[in-house]
Amino acid sequence: MARVKRGVTTRAKHKRLLVQAKGYYGRRKNTIRIARQAVEKAGQYAYRDRKVKKRSFRALWIQRINAAVRMEGLTYGQFMHGLKLAGVELDRKVLADMAMHEAGVFKGIIKQAQDALPKD
Repeated sequence: MARVKRGVTTRAKHKRLLVQAKGYYGRRKNTIRIARQAVEKAGQYAYRDRKVKKRSFRALWIQRINAAVRMEGLTYGQFMHGLKLAGVELDRKVLADMAMHEAGVFKGIIKQAQDALPKD
């Protein structure tokens, strides 16, 4: 039986790794050992930040809704409570988009929420 030399396999493995490290700074892009560490760490960051991205966008939507609602004299918490009482089931993503691009419609929703809130 013929002897199996592993040069082709190793080279393919290294090449695949260096392609992933393309664009990195310094030896991280062209030295196998360092590139392997860099690519592994990048994968960890990517995995973590796929979760963080959801949190970041929710925070952004809340800030946008809050800014738009405060111009009408409500706080974010009061507005969300009013929406719940009014039976409006729009999520924060849609509300934030409306606040940014369709101010007239959003003011109508704010009015609905204000009317649903109990009068002091």
